[in-house]
Amino acid sequence: MNDSLNILIADDHSLVREGLKLALRELPESTAILEASNADEVRAMVAENPDLSLVILDLHMPGANEMELLSTLCNQHPDMPFIVLSAAESPRVMQRAIDRGAAGFIPKSAANQVLISALQLVLAGGVYIPPAMVGISAAETPEVGDPADISATSPRRPTSMHPEFTNRQIDVLALLSEGDSNKAIARKLGLSEHTIKIHMAAIFKTLGVRNRTEAAIACRELGLLSE
Repeated sequence: MNDSLNILIADDHSLVREGLKLALRELPESTAILEASNADEVRAMVAENPDLSLVILDLHMPGANEMELLSTLCNQHPDMPFIVLSAAESPRVMQRAIDRGAAGFIPKSAANQVLISALQLVLAGGVYIPPAMVGISAAETPEVGDPADISATSPRRPTSMHPEFTNRQIDVLALLSEGDSNKAIARKLGLSEHTIKIHMAAIFKTLGVRNRTEAAIACRELGLLSE
Protein backbone atom coordinates (compact mmCIF):
# COMPACT_ATOMS: atom_id res chain seq x y z
CA MET A 1 0.00 0.00 0.00
CA ASN A 2 1.29 3.45 -0.91
CA ASP A 3 2.39 5.76 1.91
CA SER A 4 0.56 8.70 0.33
CA LEU A 5 -3.18 8.12 -0.05
CA ASN A 6 -6.04 10.27 -1.31
CA ILE A 7 -9.42 9.05 -0.09
CA LEU A 8 -12.84 10.51 -0.83
CA ILE A 9 -15.58 10.01 1.77
CA ALA A 10 -19.00 10.40 0.17
CA ASP A 11 -21.89 10.46 2.63
CA ASP A 12 -24.71 12.94 3.14
CA HIS A 13 -24.43 12.82 6.94
CA SER A 14 -21.67 14.98 8.43
CA LEU A 15 -21.53 12.83 11.56
CA VAL A 16 -20.77 9.75 9.47
CA ARG A 17 -18.03 11.59 7.60
CA GLU A 18 -16.49 12.80 10.85
CA GLY A 19 -16.64 9.30 12.29
CA LEU A 20 -14.93 7.87 9.22
CA LYS A 21 -12.19 10.48 9.39
CA LEU A 22 -11.50 9.46 12.98
CA ALA A 23 -11.39 5.78 12.01
CA LEU A 24 -9.03 6.52 9.10
CA ARG A 25 -6.42 7.86 11.50
CA GLU A 26 -5.07 4.30 11.52
CA LEU A 27 -3.95 4.82 7.92
CA PRO A 28 -0.64 6.59 7.12
CA GLU A 29 -0.37 10.16 8.43
CA SER A 30 0.07 11.44 4.88
CA THR A 31 -3.43 10.26 3.91
CA ALA A 32 -5.47 13.13 2.44
CA ILE A 33 -9.22 13.02 3.06
CA LEU A 34 -11.73 14.67 0.72
CA GLU A 35 -15.47 14.88 1.37
CA ALA A 36 -18.68 14.95 -0.65
CA SER A 37 -22.26 15.21 0.63
CA ASN A 38 -24.32 14.61 -2.54
CA ALA A 39 -24.13 12.94 -5.93
CA ASP A 40 -23.07 16.08 -7.81
CA GLU A 41 -20.20 16.69 -5.39
CA VAL A 42 -19.07 13.08 -5.75
CA ARG A 43 -19.01 13.31 -9.53
CA ALA A 44 -17.10 16.59 -9.40
CA MET A 45 -14.57 15.33 -6.85
CA VAL A 46 -13.88 12.15 -8.81
CA ALA A 47 -13.48 14.09 -12.06
CA GLU A 48 -11.17 16.67 -10.48
CA ASN A 49 -9.07 14.10 -8.63
CA PRO A 50 -8.18 11.23 -10.98
CA ASP A 51 -5.44 10.18 -8.57
CA LEU A 52 -7.87 9.15 -5.83
CA SER A 53 -6.64 6.01 -4.09
CA LEU A 54 -10.12 5.02 -2.95
CA VAL A 55 -13.71 6.28 -2.76
CA ILE A 56 -15.88 5.32 0.21
CA LEU A 57 -19.42 5.71 -1.10
CA ASP A 58 -22.81 5.63 0.61
CA LEU A 59 -25.45 4.01 -1.61
CA HIS A 60 -28.11 6.60 -0.75
CA MET A 61 -26.64 9.90 -1.89
CA PRO A 62 -28.96 12.86 -2.58
CA GLY A 63 -29.31 13.40 -6.31
CA ALA A 64 -29.01 9.76 -7.42
CA ASN A 65 -30.88 6.48 -7.17
CA GLU A 66 -29.53 3.68 -4.99
CA MET A 67 -27.25 1.97 -7.53
CA GLU A 68 -27.17 4.63 -10.24
CA LEU A 69 -24.23 6.63 -8.94
CA LEU A 70 -22.13 3.57 -8.15
CA SER A 71 -22.74 2.03 -11.58
CA THR A 72 -21.93 5.25 -13.41
CA LEU A 73 -18.74 5.93 -11.47
CA CYS A 74 -17.44 2.38 -11.81
CA ASN A 75 -18.08 2.44 -15.56
CA GLN A 76 -16.45 5.83 -16.04
CA HIS A 77 -13.47 5.13 -13.76
CA PRO A 78 -12.73 1.39 -14.00
CA ASP A 79 -9.28 1.76 -12.41
CA MET A 80 -10.52 3.67 -9.36
CA PRO A 81 -11.65 1.46 -6.44
CA PHE A 82 -15.06 2.23 -4.94
CA ILE A 83 -16.08 0.64 -1.67
CA VAL A 84 -19.66 0.92 -0.48
CA LEU A 85 -20.40 1.85 3.12
CA SER A 86 -24.10 1.49 3.81
CA ALA A 87 -26.67 0.94 6.54
CA ALA A 88 -28.18 -1.76 4.32
CA GLU A 89 -27.22 -5.27 5.43
CA SER A 90 -29.13 -7.37 2.91
CA PRO A 91 -26.81 -9.86 1.18
CA ARG A 92 -28.67 -9.23 -2.08
CA VAL A 93 -27.98 -5.49 -1.87
CA MET A 94 -24.32 -6.27 -1.21
CA GLN A 95 -24.28 -8.60 -4.22
CA ARG A 96 -25.82 -6.00 -6.51
CA ALA A 97 -23.27 -3.38 -5.43
CA ILE A 98 -20.31 -5.65 -6.11
CA ASP A 99 -21.83 -6.81 -9.40
CA ARG A 100 -21.83 -3.16 -10.47
CA GLY A 101 -18.12 -2.81 -9.81
CA ALA A 102 -17.74 -2.03 -6.11
CA ALA A 103 -14.47 -3.35 -4.70
CA GLY A 104 -16.22 -4.15 -1.44
CA PHE A 105 -19.24 -3.55 0.76
CA ILE A 106 -19.00 -2.57 4.44
CA PRO A 107 -22.10 -2.32 6.62
CA LYS A 108 -22.13 0.82 8.79
CA SER A 109 -22.57 -1.45 11.78
CA ALA A 110 -19.11 -2.96 11.22
CA ALA A 111 -16.37 -2.38 13.77
CA ASN A 112 -13.65 0.13 12.96
CA GLN A 113 -11.04 -2.61 12.63
CA VAL A 114 -13.19 -4.40 10.05
CA LEU A 115 -13.43 -1.13 8.13
CA ILE A 116 -9.68 -0.56 8.21
CA SER A 117 -8.88 -4.15 7.24
CA ALA A 118 -11.32 -3.99 4.33
CA LEU A 119 -9.87 -0.69 3.12
CA GLN A 120 -6.34 -2.05 3.31
CA LEU A 121 -7.36 -5.11 1.30
CA VAL A 122 -8.96 -2.96 -1.40
CA LEU A 123 -6.04 -0.53 -1.47
CA ALA A 124 -3.79 -3.53 -2.06
CA GLY A 125 -5.83 -4.45 -5.12
CA GLY A 126 -8.18 -7.00 -3.58
CA VAL A 127 -11.95 -7.25 -3.22
CA TYR A 128 -13.61 -7.27 0.20
CA ILE A 129 -16.49 -9.75 0.40
CA PRO A 130 -18.49 -9.22 3.62
CA PRO A 131 -19.20 -12.37 5.66
CA ALA A 132 -22.97 -11.89 5.21
CA MET A 133 -22.60 -12.57 1.49
CA VAL A 134 -21.34 -16.08 2.09
CA GLY A 135 -24.83 -17.13 3.15
CA ILE A 136 -26.66 -15.87 0.06
CA SER A 137 -27.61 -18.51 -2.44
CA ALA A 138 -26.02 -17.93 -5.83
CA ALA A 139 -29.40 -18.79 -7.35
CA GLU A 140 -31.15 -15.83 -5.74
CA THR A 141 -32.10 -13.04 -8.07
CA PRO A 142 -31.86 -9.35 -7.12
CA GLU A 143 -34.74 -7.72 -5.35
CA VAL A 144 -37.81 -6.90 -7.44
CA GLY A 145 -37.88 -3.44 -8.95
CA ASP A 146 -34.27 -3.15 -10.07
CA PRO A 147 -34.42 -2.76 -13.87
CA ALA A 148 -30.64 -2.56 -14.13
CA ASP A 149 -30.33 -6.27 -13.39
CA ILE A 150 -30.72 -7.37 -17.00
CA SER A 151 -28.54 -10.44 -16.40
CA ALA A 152 -30.59 -11.77 -13.48
CA THR A 153 -31.57 -14.84 -15.49
CA SER A 154 -27.95 -15.86 -16.12
CA PRO A 155 -26.92 -19.22 -14.59
CA ARG A 156 -25.94 -18.71 -10.98
CA ARG A 157 -25.35 -22.29 -9.77
CA PRO A 158 -22.71 -24.89 -10.56
CA THR A 159 -23.84 -27.36 -13.21
CA SER A 160 -22.52 -30.10 -10.93
CA MET A 161 -22.58 -30.36 -7.15
CA HIS A 162 -19.08 -31.85 -7.40
CA PRO A 163 -17.27 -29.70 -9.97
CA GLU A 164 -13.76 -30.78 -10.87
CA PHE A 165 -10.82 -28.40 -11.11
CA THR A 166 -7.18 -28.79 -11.97
CA ASN A 167 -4.63 -28.27 -9.20
CA ARG A 168 -3.75 -24.89 -10.68
CA GLN A 169 -7.39 -23.82 -10.78
CA ILE A 170 -7.71 -24.77 -7.11
CA ASP A 171 -4.69 -22.56 -6.36
CA VAL A 172 -6.38 -19.69 -8.22
CA LEU A 173 -9.66 -20.28 -6.38
CA ALA A 174 -7.94 -20.21 -3.00
CA LEU A 175 -6.36 -16.82 -3.72
CA LEU A 176 -9.56 -15.50 -5.29
CA SER A 177 -11.46 -16.36 -2.10
CA GLU A 178 -8.96 -14.27 -0.13
CA GLY A 179 -9.81 -11.24 -2.28
CA ASP A 180 -6.62 -11.19 -4.35
CA SER A 181 -6.73 -9.37 -7.68
CA ASN A 182 -5.72 -11.11 -10.92
CA LYS A 183 -2.41 -9.26 -10.78
CA ALA A 184 -1.74 -10.42 -7.22
CA ILE A 185 -2.70 -14.02 -8.05
CA ALA A 186 -0.39 -13.97 -11.07
CA ARG A 187 2.48 -12.69 -8.95
CA LYS A 188 1.98 -15.25 -6.19
CA LEU A 189 1.68 -18.18 -8.61
CA GLY A 190 4.44 -17.00 -10.96
CA LEU A 191 2.08 -16.81 -13.93
CA SER A 192 1.01 -14.10 -16.36
CA GLU A 193 -2.22 -12.16 -15.84
CA HIS A 194 -3.40 -13.50 -19.20
CA THR A 195 -3.02 -17.07 -17.92
CA ILE A 196 -4.93 -16.19 -14.75
CA LYS A 197 -7.77 -14.75 -16.84
CA ILE A 198 -7.95 -18.02 -18.77
CA HIS A 199 -8.16 -19.98 -15.52
CA MET A 200 -10.83 -17.58 -14.25
CA ALA A 201 -12.94 -18.07 -17.37
CA ALA A 202 -12.71 -21.85 -16.98
CA ILE A 203 -13.63 -21.64 -13.28
CA PHE A 204 -16.64 -19.40 -13.97
CA LYS A 205 -17.87 -21.80 -16.66
CA THR A 206 -17.48 -24.84 -14.43
CA LEU A 207 -19.32 -23.21 -11.53
CA GLY A 208 -21.97 -21.60 -13.72
CA VAL A 209 -21.30 -18.13 -12.28
CA ARG A 210 -20.72 -14.68 -13.74
CA ASN A 211 -18.02 -13.10 -11.61
CA ARG A 212 -15.38 -13.49 -8.91
CA THR A 213 -17.77 -12.86 -6.04
CA GLU A 214 -20.23 -15.54 -7.14
CA ALA A 215 -17.33 -17.97 -7.69
CA ALA A 216 -16.04 -17.48 -4.13
CA ILE A 217 -19.54 -17.84 -2.67
CA ALA A 218 -20.31 -20.96 -4.71
CA CYS A 219 -17.05 -22.60 -3.62
CA ARG A 220 -17.77 -21.94 0.03
CA GLU A 221 -21.32 -23.28 -0.30
CA LEU A 222 -19.98 -26.47 -1.93
CA GLY A 223 -17.22 -26.85 0.66
CA LEU A 224 -14.51 -26.64 -1.99
CA LEU A 225 -12.36 -24.28 0.08
CA SER A 226 -11.35 -24.63 3.68
CA GLU A 227 -12.41 -21.84 6.03
